[in-house]
Amino acid sequence: MGDADTLSMSLNPSEGPDWAARWDRLYEALSAEPRRMIIASLLDEPQGRRLPLPEAAESPNKPQDDETLRIELCHNHLPLLAEAGYVRWEQDPFVVQRGPRFEEPESIMEVLTDSLDALPPSLINNCKIFREQVNDD
Repeated sequence: MGDADTLSMSLNPSEGPDWAARWDRLYEALSAEPRRMIIASLLDEPQGRRLPLPEAAESPNKPQDDETLRIELCHNHLPLLAEAGYVRWEQDPFVVQRGPRFEEPESIMEVLTDSLDALPPSLINNCKIFREQVNDD
C-alpha cells in the first residue's frame, strides 16, 4: 500500500469523527509560538534525540524569562503536544523529543516551508522559523 493509500485511509470520514479531531488538535498545537518552536527545533533531529528545554521553545519574537517559560511549558504547551503524540518530554532533565505522531506537525511545517513564496511577506517577516528559511535560500 502506498503513502497516498495510507493517507486516504487515515483521513476517511467513514472511520469515525477522530479524523476531524486530529486536524483540530494539529491546528491547536501549531497555534502557539512555543509549540511551533518546539516542533521546528525537532524537525532536523533523529527520533531518539532529546533537546533541552526551555531552549527548544524560546522565541525571539516574545522573549520570556526561563522560569516563566518553564511553567507555561509544563502546564500548557508540553501536555498538549504530548497528548496528541507529537512529543515526549521529561521534567528531570527538562527535555523534549519526537513522539509517535510527530510526522503530523512535521508534514505541515514542511508544506509551509516548501510554499514560502506563496505566503504574504508579513507572515514570513514576523516568524523566526520562516524568516531564517528565506534568508538561507
